[in-house]
Amino acid sequence: MVFPAWTNHYGTLYGGDALKLMGKAAFICATRRARRVIVMAATNRIDFTCPIREGDMVEMASRPTRVGRTSVTVEVELWGEDLRTGERRRAAAAEFVMVAVDEGGRPTPIAA
Repeated sequence: MVFPAWTNHYGTLYGGDALKLMGKAAFICATRRARRVIVMAATNRIDFTCPIREGDMVEMASRPTRVGRTSVTVEVELWGEDLRTGERRRAAAAEFVMVAVDEGGRPTPIAA
């Protein structure tokens, strides 16, 4: 749920807070796929399509779109829902590149 501390002076979710939530969703998705320690390497694209207002519920949907030798590319969608009307809208979409690392922080292979 979007509370006042997460909003800007327009009463909508800060873009940075949206990215923070989406990055966490990408981390969970990539960790589940790789079963390794995962770090974020890049965000290839982020598209904000509509605002999420204070009081709206947020939901993230993530899925791996590519698995490399040491990386997992994850697509994350951020949805907003007005709890009073039930109106749902896709507010943002992003692509994250997550990398599996070993104890020394070096890239490590992901099992197929």
